[in-house]
Amino acid sequence: MHRIFLERLRQGMRTTDFPLKPAAFPERWRGRPRIDASKCPEGCHACAEACPTGAIEWPTGAPRLDLGRCLFCTACVEACPPGALAYTRDPGLSTRTREDLVLSGDELRLATALERRMLSLFGRSLRLRQVCAGGCNGCEAELVATGNVVFDLSRFGIQFVASPRHADGIVITGPVTANMRSALLETYEAVPPPRVVIAVGACAISGGPFVGSAVCNDGVGGLVPVDLYIPGCPPHPITILDGLLRLLGRMPAASGPA
Repeated sequence: MHRIFLERLRQGMRTTDFPLKPAAFPERWRGRPRIDASKCPEGCHACAEACPTGAIEWPTGAPRLDLGRCLFCTACVEACPPGALAYTRDPGLSTRTREDLVLSGDELRLATALERRMLSLFGRSLRLRQVCAGGCNGCEAELVATGNVVFDLSRFGIQFVASPRHADGIVITGPVTANMRSALLETYEAVPPPRVVIAVGACAISGGPFVGSAVCNDGVGGLVPVDLYIPGCPPHPITILDGLLRLLGRMPAASGPA
């Protein structure tokens, strides 16, 4: 015990300063994508052809990238001319509606705060029940990481609970497999209203790499109403924190990309 105490003193403060200060990320980290169509040769749709989930489309001469389908795999970056498509270091990805996840250029309508009545209930204390609806455990691992000493989700009054009866909402991961569909719906009904629903990861939003599978629902669409979409495969804990704090109206104006 004595050695553990001394080691903690040696390590010092480990909790990130986010959101008061921009978060620090490793060099290989991938944030919000940026599209520069001016660097794309006319008629070249290599990025769309390379995307494994059909996240990129060219409907009217300019590309659109659906963050809800994006796996952040860099297949599009490798297929495109240099600089046409790149990942920035901006962790802000979350939106309130599915439509807002469709990115054109650099514009993305980030999540806004809950309505006044919901904020009065959950703004300072939010309890969430997580439902793994057939996920690979990548998103689940990142959700667990939000509670460690580095990210410390509980300092914002946000905690995960064991029972939906004790929750204010649910966090859903996975493409919603046939075997988990009823479990998800029953968990949703067990949360006392009013409640919030948060979809985390490409699978929960669109089905991810499992889109079109006969044994998946392609995410939560059409099953339960969603209040917050947090894209990624999986999303970084800072991206998750960013979305949750925006939903609760607690994101300071000083925060931003590193």
